[in-house]
Amino acid sequence: MKSRSALVLWLSVAVLLLTVLSLMAGRTGLSMPMELFGADVEARELARLILTELRLPRTLLGLLVGASLGLCGAVLQGLTRNPLAEPGLLGVSSGAALGAVIAIYSGIGVTLPLAVPIAGLVGALIASLLTLALGAGGGLLVLVLAGAAVSALMVTGTALALNLAPNPYAVWEISQWLLGSLTDRSWQQLLLALPFMSLGIALLAGCGSGLNALSLGELTAASLGVDLRRLRWQALAGTALAVGAGTAVTGAIGFIGLLAPHLVRAPAGHEPSRVLLPSALMGAALLLAADIATRLLPFAQELKLGVLTGFVGAPFFVMLVLRMKRESP
Repeated sequence: MKSRSALVLWLSVAVLLLTVLSLMAGRTGLSMPMELFGADVEARELARLILTELRLPRTLLGLLVGASLGLCGAVLQGLTRNPLAEPGLLGVSSGAALGAVIAIYSGIGVTLPLAVPIAGLVGALIASLLTLALGAGGGLLVLVLAGAAVSALMVTGTALALNLAPNPYAVWEISQWLLGSLTDRSWQQLLLALPFMSLGIALLAGCGSGLNALSLGELTAASLGVDLRRLRWQALAGTALAVGAGTAVTGAIGFIGLLAPHLVRAPAGHEPSRVLLPSALMGAALLLAADIATRLLPFAQELKLGVLTGFVGAPFFVMLVLRMKRESP
């Protein structure tokens, strides 16, 4: 208990510090406080605009998306009892990506900027409904296989849009969006995603007691009064709303949902409900740290967030697979 409490405390402090650093970090340097309260009126106004219109929505969106990914990863790993489960497992992220790509491909995203996140959110919801329809009546394995099938279908649709893109600019815009980023995200996009993400986080957070019972086996959980069908619906609906809305605004950001639960499970305890809050905090911290790194790394062009998380997450994924291979009988 003390170990988990200390972990939550330290992670909360880390998230707070990273939030402050995210508000300060950028290509213009780290002197934002001096510029905000300096004597130069023009510099002060420019600093205020950068802080309130660029960095603040970017930071808040990073907190929300990171927490959603970490929490969703913990719930799905508990639901499927698979340590390799992550938010893309059920096709939600791929559906959001396809919806956004269709908006960019059709040109609606140029005339109506909010069309891209709205289409992404619709794509995520359609993908989740397809997964539920295909997996209805089966067990967890059937649900996972349904998610894999839907994900493959959505990825194929995205590849088709890239293949048939009408001009090089459309290909470039689609590929840039697919790499994932928090750059230039506005208050409009944040406020569009906020209600869906908040509802999704609430649904995922409410899965704790059901996941605890499920860790003893499906028959035992059912005997304890857990409605397994309702638990699956709740987990998938929460994933669709939280991760789907986040992906619709930021693009695809991988590995945060896989990494966060594994990094906190040892000190938090292996009981699924004890891992949920630390995973959300760790997800927020990881995403903020990665986003800060994209701004400070010495590249001529800002590195995309999805690329950086992939570089960090892929080796961890390989290590995890090798460890499971060693521990298997």
